[in-house]
Amino acid sequence: MKTPHPVLESPLPDANRRQFLRGAGLAGAGLALTACAPSFAPRQDKPNLDVAVLNFALNLEYLEAAFYLAATGRLAEMQGIGGNAPILFPPGVTGTTPMAFESGDIRDFANELATNELAHVRFLTATVTALGGTPIPRPALDAGPAFTAAVNAATGGKVTDFNPFRDDISFLLASHTLEDVGVTAYKGASPLIRDRKPGGVLEQAAGILAVEAYHMGSTRYQLYKRRTLEAAPGFTVAAMSQAISDLRDTLDGPGDKDQGIAEAVRPGESNIVPTDANGVVFSRLPREVLNIVYQKADAPAGGFYPNGVNGTLK
Repeated sequence: MKTPHPVLESPLPDANRRQFLRGAGLAGAGLALTACAPSFAPRQDKPNLDVAVLNFALNLEYLEAAFYLAATGRLAEMQGIGGNAPILFPPGVTGTTPMAFESGDIRDFANELATNELAHVRFLTATVTALGGTPIPRPALDAGPAFTAAVNAATGGKVTDFNPFRDDISFLLASHTLEDVGVTAYKGASPLIRDRKPGGVLEQAAGILAVEAYHMGSTRYQLYKRRTLEAAPGFTVAAMSQAISDLRDTLDGPGDKDQGIAEAVRPGESNIVPTDANGVVFSRLPREVLNIVYQKADAPAGGFYPNGVNGTLK
């Protein structure tokens, strides 16, 4: 006579038996996950580049914070953080007077971005210090002519007077230029991080990546809603987004790692979230990031960083 299975043929009522099975399944899954989970111990097979990676990211956060704070007239909040290296803006932009936003919603969004990016600067500075490193000083930044040059190059010389502070669409396109690069930079740097314990450097960097991705998605959504409007003579918002994307792809080297807001996989589908075929965000290595922000492949400086970025990771 067959011995009753202790679970499948238990005398428990059906509801209780389903609950037991569900718990047993979860427990089994937990054991399986525990068995194959990676160790949180620091990797010993590579040098500790955590401070260098965070300082590299700090270069990008300085630029984003300066741009958004200037757009909202809050640049004074950056005073004393990272030093007093020069920041270039278009004529008439002082950073102490907000740009003339047409939409209160976009103004509020810009203020949120400014607050987030300034918090990132402060957090990365404190984290590098806590790790025993020295936070990099703020490099010289170009948040004016560099945008103009980037759009000029992206449009083949057809748009020569782009000003990121001119109007809502220009502001969003400038944000689009920065945020997409920031997301891919954080993901590309993640394999270099050694501290993988809970609450460690990798987890915190992943948290910043998530915020940058929220920024990117929100910006691209606002641009997508305006995709048929004119961004510049001869260019809709969608066409300008695609031109910026194509320029970044040209600069960062081999491989397609960028997409415009209308570069959808299927008809009738937006492209607010740029991903690969697996629905995964692209990665960029530090040199690929520098090719874009310097606006020239393998250059030692230029573009948004006239004297180059600071730190050892270059």
